[in-house]
This record gives sequence, C-alpha cells and structure tokens, in this order.
Amino acid sequence: MVVIVVGSGKLANEIFNNLAAKGGYKVIAWSNKELSNEQAVVVHAGSGREINDVISYCEKTNSVLIELATGSETTNFARSFPVILCPNTNVLMLKFMAMLAEGGHYFKNYKVEITESHQAEKTSLPGTAVNLAQSLGLQNNAIKSVRNPAEQIERLQIPRECVARHAYHRIVIEDSFTSLSFESKVFGDAPYADGLATIVSAVLAQNLENRRYDIVEFVKNGWI
Repeated sequence: MVVIVVGSGKLANEIFNNLAAKGGYKVIAWSNKELSNEQAVVVHAGSGREINDVISYCEKTNSVLIELATGSETTNFARSFPVILCPNTNVLMLKFMAMLAEGGHYFKNYKVEITESHQAEKTSLPGTAVNLAQSLGLQNNAIKSVRNPAEQIERLQIPRECVARHAYHRIVIEDSFTSLSFESKVFGDAPYADGLATIVSAVLAQNLENRRYDIVEFVKNGWI
C-alpha cells in the first residue's frame, strides 16, 4: 500500500522522512501522486489549500484519508470514502485522550485549567488541546497557550534543546481541598511518525466504512 503525504510544513516533512522506515510503506509526496494514481492511504498534514484536490483524489481512487489538520472542512460532512480525524498521532497520548473522552464529564463541576505549549512558530490552537477541552466541557478560549521560549524553559521545564520541537499539555482539576494534575510532554519528531505507522497499519487491517471516524474510536475498538 502506498502512503501519500500532503503538506510541506514541519510535521509533513517529519512524517515523509520517517514513515517509510517505521512502517515499511512506500511513501510519496502529494506533488508526486501521479506516480501512484491508485488506492492509497492519504495523510493530510497541510495548510488546507490542497484539500479539495485531496478529496477528489480519494473519491476517485477509493482511498482512505487520515486528516491531521485541525479545522479542515473534512470535519464538517461525510464523504464517500473513509476519513479518520486524527489531531494527534502519538498513540500513548491518544489513549489518554480516549480515557478522558469517556470520563471527562465527571469533572464538570470542578475548576479545570488546560495549558498547552508548542514551538514559537505554531500559531494555531493545537487539535490535541481542543480535544482535551471538549472532553472536559471547556471552550477553546479557556486554553492557555505558551509560546515564549524563556517561559517554556523556566516555568514548564521544557529542555532547552527541545524548545524548537515539542508538545506539552497540562490539565489541572481542583476543588477546595484537592488538586489533580495531568501532564504530557512529547519531545522531538519520532513519536509522530512511529504512531502514524501504527495508525496506518490499523487502517489497512480494518474494513472501514465510508464515513468519518474519530481516531479515539480506533483506541476504543482496540485497533491501536
């Protein structure tokens, strides 16, 4: 099976450069899609400008689309091919997100804070933080974002060598007597390609319906 990677940013490049070694798949860039022109697993990690062409390709070839971009129009309506909405490809983090999706409503009457930190050039709100907020009943504007390198190093304890590529999330749930903290730290690029290889293997192992899937559904079904 061919995996086609769409996008030219840091995440897309990391996936393109590492996925073949992780999963043993033939990986080609979207710009070379004519080399395949057949059923594939298409990984969209782009800005969205190619999304209409990506949708057309998947419809024509009955390909599976793994959507990594947050806020893409693929989240809004069903398609005639499988679409997996995947705001994070780190499998351990996905399992935590699945757990919170199941039990987040238990904390609706408590004080909840969510802080996220990523490299300074990331201007969009990360899909993982949005997913965590939704599970806890919070609006997106409740998420605290940190992009200042000095604050990342000093307050969040991000190693200096990882400031340029990291993903940090912290949830604090409190009442008058108790404080619970959940913290995740992902450093470097390896976890994304490694996790995506696992997700692609799960896609190929299942007879997916022509509908949208949330990647958390894969976790709940025991597929990853």
